[in-house]
Amino acid sequence: MTRIECMPLVLVCLCIVTCWVAAEDKRPHIAIRGIYGGVPVELLEHGTLQEFGVNAIFMGSGGITDERIALLKTQGAKVFAEFNTMHVADYLKEYPDAAPIGVDGKVSPPPHGWQGICPTHPGYRRFRMDAFREVLSKFEIDGIWLDYHHSHASWERAEPDMPDTCFCERCVAQFRQQTKTELPNETTPQLARRLLGQHNDVWVQWRCDVFTDWVREFREIIDESRPEALLGTFHCPWTDTEFDGALRNKLAIDLKAQAEYLDVFSIMPYHARFGHAADPSWISRQTAWLGKHLSIKGEPTERHRIWPIVQLSDWGETVSIEQVRSVIDHGTRRPATGVMVFNWGSLKGQMDKVSEMGDYYRAIRP
Repeated sequence: MTRIECMPLVLVCLCIVTCWVAAEDKRPHIAIRGIYGGVPVELLEHGTLQEFGVNAIFMGSGGITDERIALLKTQGAKVFAEFNTMHVADYLKEYPDAAPIGVDGKVSPPPHGWQGICPTHPGYRRFRMDAFREVLSKFEIDGIWLDYHHSHASWERAEPDMPDTCFCERCVAQFRQQTKTELPNETTPQLARRLLGQHNDVWVQWRCDVFTDWVREFREIIDESRPEALLGTFHCPWTDTEFDGALRNKLAIDLKAQAEYLDVFSIMPYHARFGHAADPSWISRQTAWLGKHLSIKGEPTERHRIWPIVQLSDWGETVSIEQVRSVIDHGTRRPATGVMVFNWGSLKGQMDKVSEMGDYYRAIRP
């Protein structure tokens, strides 16, 4: 066959590949194209949310008002609240006994300024549950996302700081009673060594169960207050083996256990912040692991969904405008069925990136 005779076949093949790529680029499996960080009023000065391909806004629960919800609804956007669970540091001013205790028996300093709270403090738990219920009862939101739902630690960086906590008398007593573990009457440092040594497996599981039980109660409140709303979580993007299994061992995050109560997992693969500035494909690798770990494929019939929050703003390392499309590309690959960009507070001053985001969002819009 001559070169010319081969041309029709080559054109057919190119046509097939082009059609396949176009269909893949559309990504009909992506139902949510969001922005995190409040109402993007600066964007609205340049057009509508729909013109930028945006159909969802995520904002802190403290910044939600009826007026803001009404404005976003007229733009055809869903509104999701972010809810701080274990990071309300001001609570310690009135209730210092809620501070996490370290292996030395003293209050554990906030790593990199990130102050956590003891997860068994009953007053703090009531405080957060009451606030959670109030947000759901007052505002017609489409869902609410748990944030900072992990132990006292600073992990949103390439080199995390994750001290072992909490060894307060309350935590140790509950552990002893709930796990039927016999412990001698020793000092806190001695008990901490035992719990992190011979009893480590039981200790880690118990801590995970404590945080999971919070999620169970959040689910109950949603089912009572606004059952149509989704319950999501912003969580650490590591696999179960990274940093010696820190997801469970240090942060007390048991994703499989929490899945019983959650609808959406918003993994936080901030590639630049986490030391992968030159490798946006890290985003899709972490998301793929999460899907495999939780048996989520990204099908529309599945109960659980994965909606990554990806970094476009400069935090730590710079995210260049040339990376915007690649970042969102990797954030929208299955098993993801939604995506949001981080964060409007910084992006509003980088409208060139916002324009690139809008171009990509429009291109993948069904």
